[in-house]
Amino acid sequence: MNSFASRIDAIKAAHLYRALRTLSTPQGRDVVIDGQRVLLFSSNSYLGLNTNAYICREAIGAVEEFGVGSGGSRLVTGNMTPHMRLEAAVAQFKGSEAALAFTSGYTANVGVISSLCHKDAVIFSDALNHASIIDGCRLARGQTVVYAHNDLDDLLRRVREIRPRQGFIVTDSVFSMDGDLARLPELADMAREYGLTLVVDDAHATGVLGATGRGSLEHFGLSHEDVPVVTGTLSKAVPSEGGFVCGSRDLCDLIRNTARSFIFTTAPSPSTVAAAVAGLAYIAAHPELVEQLQGNVAYFVERLNRTGMDIHGQSPIVPIMVGDEAKAAQAAEALLALGVFAPCIRYPTVPRGMARLRLTVMATHTREDLDYAATCLKKALAAV
Repeated sequence: MNSFASRIDAIKAAHLYRALRTLSTPQGRDVVIDGQRVLLFSSNSYLGLNTNAYICREAIGAVEEFGVGSGGSRLVTGNMTPHMRLEAAVAQFKGSEAALAFTSGYTANVGVISSLCHKDAVIFSDALNHASIIDGCRLARGQTVVYAHNDLDDLLRRVREIRPRQGFIVTDSVFSMDGDLARLPELADMAREYGLTLVVDDAHATGVLGATGRGSLEHFGLSHEDVPVVTGTLSKAVPSEGGFVCGSRDLCDLIRNTARSFIFTTAPSPSTVAAAVAGLAYIAAHPELVEQLQGNVAYFVERLNRTGMDIHGQSPIVPIMVGDEAKAAQAAEALLALGVFAPCIRYPTVPRGMARLRLTVMATHTREDLDYAATCLKKALAAV
């Protein structure tokens, strides 16, 4: 047996094997996956804007005006009018002085963190940060110190022990697998007291948190003076592709000139950029959509608790802990058989023995959808 096949067999034996499923419809509250129509409870399209007519028209218009593809990196020939519009739109939406667009949220985090954190700097990183933050820390030349998840006492102890001349606290605002929120006001206070720079990834907060969906800073009543560096993605509540960093003009100018993941990659296609601009504009003009999402989250959490679960949280990410990888995979299949798609999350995405079903709520889910999903979830868990 060749080495590739033997490694695959080992993955299967550990109940960690993954296979691609195929959607044959646009993402919405219900979709067709592998020929079966199901309620979708796994999408990061929290506001359900993937098929919004206005956003689609703007993307089509960009193709007609600028063609497909950008033809190069932005510092060579790939920078187009839509890219400049996008950065202005992000800065306006997030309330920052400036913004810089990347091809993805992953490249934004990798580029920003590795650029800012030189060899004499110390990065204090939450233990449950996203892989893109972890990889950015690995590429940075400074020292990385991982503190226990959302444990400010542990972080404070480590900061006092090291007392770095230059340091950064890096955290997700909404943690992608657990759905809980970082304690940003306290982190901002600590950063200010010890002369550290707070870097926040707002990927799962943009379009989700705050009265108008501006994200974690709006939710907590903070400013960019409190959080000087904010990154994010344009592929979740904003229905497109790409990432960004926003903050001061000097910050964005520095990242533009030093981030390898910005300098050495082809610019995003004009159509996806135009969709992102339109998405930000639509969210800004329709705060009731954000309110609908937040209402659905509160309803679903309460509905699950009525089934006997102990669920808390303010974000659309609702993890249902199972623990055992095999049981989590069985529960996901049982749930799918009942017409609800929410795949299990296993190692290495989460630690071994921490497998779960990760359900996500959308603004477009009806209360009947949420009721049905809660009922089916109880049945699926009882079957394993």
